[in-house]
Amino acid sequence: MASSASCAIVRRARHLSTAVATATATTTTNPASMTISKAKSKLRTEHDTDKALDIYSTVKNNHSTSSPGSAHHAQQITVRRLAKSHRFSDIETLIESHKSDPRITDESFLSSLIKSYGIAGMFEQALNTYNQMETLKTPRSSLSFNALLTACLNTKNFDRAPQLFDEMPVKYGFKPDEYSYGILVKSFCDAGKPELAQQKLKEMDEKGVPISGITYTSIIHSLYKKGNVTEAEIVWDEMVNRGCVIDVAAHNVRIMNAVDGEPEIIKIMIEEMGNAGLKPDTISYNYLMTCYCKKGMMKEAKEVYEKLEENCCNPNAATFRTLLFYLCKNEQFETGYKVFKHSVKVNKIPDFNTLKFLVEGLVKRSRTKDAKGMIRTMRKKFPPNLLVAWAKIEKELGLASTDSETAKEART
Repeated sequence: MASSASCAIVRRARHLSTAVATATATTTTNPASMTISKAKSKLRTEHDTDKALDIYSTVKNNHSTSSPGSAHHAQQITVRRLAKSHRFSDIETLIESHKSDPRITDESFLSSLIKSYGIAGMFEQALNTYNQMETLKTPRSSLSFNALLTACLNTKNFDRAPQLFDEMPVKYGFKPDEYSYGILVKSFCDAGKPELAQQKLKEMDEKGVPISGITYTSIIHSLYKKGNVTEAEIVWDEMVNRGCVIDVAAHNVRIMNAVDGEPEIIKIMIEEMGNAGLKPDTISYNYLMTCYCKKGMMKEAKEVYEKLEENCCNPNAATFRTLLFYLCKNEQFETGYKVFKHSVKVNKIPDFNTLKFLVEGLVKRSRTKDAKGMIRTMRKKFPPNLLVAWAKIEKELGLASTDSETAKEART
């Protein structure tokens, strides 16, 4: 017998083209009247999968007035929410329902389904969708092929990418483009085989396929990860000599390799980015902050975090996760709690293990009220199925709410 959750998603899949239901009590705006921009914003912060599905239905119902990019982005966010709750059969039901949409003959529309399967870690379904293109009367080119190769990366099927690269263009009669080659190179790099990626560069040269700075960056990153620093610098020089566009991401790869060194080196590298007309991003400053943290220089690390806005950047999930971890490691739990509250405010809450470290530290310091506040916040932010581990911690630390506290929470 199907679960109630599965039944619910089947109903949604059957009625994606009809008006959505009235908002739930926790939604302040009727989904049917919600703009696409507002729907996407709510999807980013909504962790209840059923509510996320209701919001996504809004995007589907308004697809005629929304850009394909907006609809695809909303779809991918929703799939991530379902995957996080391990609702894979529901993901398949949802994505398969799109195959009856008249837009399925649009290759970019079908490609978005392949990508969504990849995001969910469902490679065989992604491959099956690709192989159905004749049946669905969808034209095939490098566009959908690149979506399939990307699914290989997202599902960590790195060995499948070169196999598909050899088979599919011959089988279906199209030519891979420069992006196809770039994804293939990245598959070798992600598999820890930069030497095969470098061989592919030679093939690209022989065939006259343009090589981008992004492709070079994948190889440089892989070489650094394997500890081949000298070779990585040689490839960097080759990229520069070719006149490739060197972006912030490329510079960040070099900064990442310096994170175990001296902070001053990273500061110089960030300054060099600015001198080259590039704006260092949050990732750049995260590496500087991490470097300070590893050196035990927590004051300097907090200064980097506090000056992010001044540097026209916003903290991301990695910012909060890293800073909170090292604050707790240095037993600065009170400061950690302030950082946690900031993460909640901007909807970038760190992972469970990091927050567990913090809540245990607060209890250790007799900051029971703050510890209970943390757990209360998590209950408000996440649905019950994602709170099992928190309930266990709450019990172990003696933080379970009294009846009066539970009643007060209900009123708020």
